[in-house]
Amino acid sequence: MNEITEKQYALIRPYLPVQRGNVQISNLTMINAILFVAENGCKWRALPPRFGNWHTVYTRMRRWADAGVLDRLFDALQKHHMICVSVDCLGLDSTSVKVHPDGTGAPKKTDRKRLASRAADGTPKST
Repeated sequence: MNEITEKQYALIRPYLPVQRGNVQISNLTMINAILFVAENGCKWRALPPRFGNWHTVYTRMRRWADAGVLDRLFDALQKHHMICVSVDCLGLDSTSVKVHPDGTGAPKKTDRKRLASRAADGTPKST
């Protein structure tokens, strides 16, 4: 994976919130961690230790998403040709794909229905 460099980070720094206080993970490391998860499709818990505590990264990413920072960030990353993001979505539900009744897993009705009279049903009266 190609990570965002300091030079590239200087171009997108204005789109990010200013870090205040005792912050253990820099915004650059945050961006690279988010891109790592997005690129590899891994769980947050599988984030390599070089990015810091996975829960800290996830919590800040959620705050950025709620505040609209991620939208601005990804727009800036694409604008400066640092990444190419294509969002494709496919949704299927039962209204889109109908299943034949035999495919639902219901037990099959194999017994013949018996008629009221045995003579009409065709079953023998004696064996």
